[in-house]
Amino acid sequence: MEQRSHHSPADDPGSSDPRRWRALAVCLIAGFMTLLDVSIVNVALPSMQRGLDASPADVSWIVSGYTLTFGLALVPAGKLGDVLGRKPMFLAGLAFFTAVSVLCAVSPNPTWLVVARLLQGAAGGLLNPQVIGMIQQLFRGPERGRAFGLYGASIAISTAVGPLAGGLLIQAAGVHSGWRWVFLVNLPIGLVALVLGVVCLPRTGPRRAGKGLDLVGVLLLGGAVAAVLLPMIEQEQRAASVRWWLFGLAAGLLACFVVWETLWRRTGRDPLVDLGLLRALSFGTGSAVGSVYFAGYTGLLLVLTLYLQQGHGYSALEAGATGLPFALGSALTSTLGGRAVFRFGRPMVVAGITAVALGLGTTAAVVGHHPHGDIWLYVLGPLLLAGLGSGLVIGPNQTLALADVPPARSGTAAAVLQTGQRIGTSLGTAVAATLFYNRLATAHGDFPHATSHSLYGAAALTFAALTIATADLLVPHRADRIDRAEQRPAPARAQENPRSANT
Repeated sequence: MEQRSHHSPADDPGSSDPRRWRALAVCLIAGFMTLLDVSIVNVALPSMQRGLDASPADVSWIVSGYTLTFGLALVPAGKLGDVLGRKPMFLAGLAFFTAVSVLCAVSPNPTWLVVARLLQGAAGGLLNPQVIGMIQQLFRGPERGRAFGLYGASIAISTAVGPLAGGLLIQAAGVHSGWRWVFLVNLPIGLVALVLGVVCLPRTGPRRAGKGLDLVGVLLLGGAVAAVLLPMIEQEQRAASVRWWLFGLAAGLLACFVVWETLWRRTGRDPLVDLGLLRALSFGTGSAVGSVYFAGYTGLLLVLTLYLQQGHGYSALEAGATGLPFALGSALTSTLGGRAVFRFGRPMVVAGITAVALGLGTTAAVVGHHPHGDIWLYVLGPLLLAGLGSGLVIGPNQTLALADVPPARSGTAAAVLQTGQRIGTSLGTAVAATLFYNRLATAHGDFPHATSHSLYGAAALTFAALTIATADLLVPHRADRIDRAEQRPAPARAQENPRSANT
């Protein structure tokens, strides 16, 4: 006898809400705004140093603090969205993010800005799991693939367009105060998104699947994530001594977290993360591919920006514009990839990562062998190839990873995925910056070879993601069941399981 679902009908992906595409538009606007703040700040750092007389340590924490609190907030926020409802959590996160962006813009000193960025990262971490949870809730079948394809496009475009947008704002407002507009631009966008969110997002009732507030789980997982991120932040900041021993602490805290969550669930209470998610092969593979892939491709635009601004004397606007081929290519194939993921499945992701790895490797070779002249002319083609490949990775991989996750748990699952991506991003940034500056020091200021060396490292990380995705093709695929009580009948699910494309 089939058991009843623990989620409301509105949470059932089988029910098509007529407002779903309008709701998706609101989610993409909000998600784009929070992810844009990861990349747009990079080109504004020199402006912040001049305008606030900030020290190098202040500048590092303006960037790293956002990533740290973003990662710490993801899983608790995803759980709150699952339990209390995604619309109220979405609106709360969006309002918080918009308000703190204004606090960043009016910062009178570096300390104020660092604290405001920490709060802004927490607000972004509160908001983003609701976006993916909403997509999982409102769409099913091929429509879900298209929705995640658009979300993947927003991620890639925000990463690539951020430096260009920052450069435009700084050029328009001036070097000393232009950085304030990098944050202030979020105010009109956030206010419009808030109004649209109130009107367009569907309201769902709270889901009370369990009882008890798992504060111990929050502390254990938060401590583990912080212990992983802090050494990478220190490495990126080129600290005198990096506390690598924190990785051992992270492993211990993670082990304690697993034990605690198992015991907590056995008492009949609601755990922070249902460990049953990890039993789904699709979710585990998707999480691993996403984490390692983000570690690889993140270093591309960072290192190119450093090279063009410091090595070639490009302005912030000129350096940011170099990333446009990547953004345009990714925008094109993200939409196509979302439509095709149910036809091609994991092989399409493998093809996309292959293209990104080739694009990165070719860019590294071009930079190393053409150190002079208009370098952007030489890297335009490889960056376009990498962008075309990236569009076939981010959104489709998200669809594959969440294919067998019940909608009632999608917020938590999305948060786990994004936490891995944030860790991957931090790892990729640290590796790229370390390879760049170390080679720059040993090569006595040879920017082309330092850039090439760093890009080869990014390509190696991308190849590691390709290895994981390719290995997944060799595993017999089946429709994973995380919790049979929350799954629809097999015939209905068989129509929308994209993993079947590999059988």
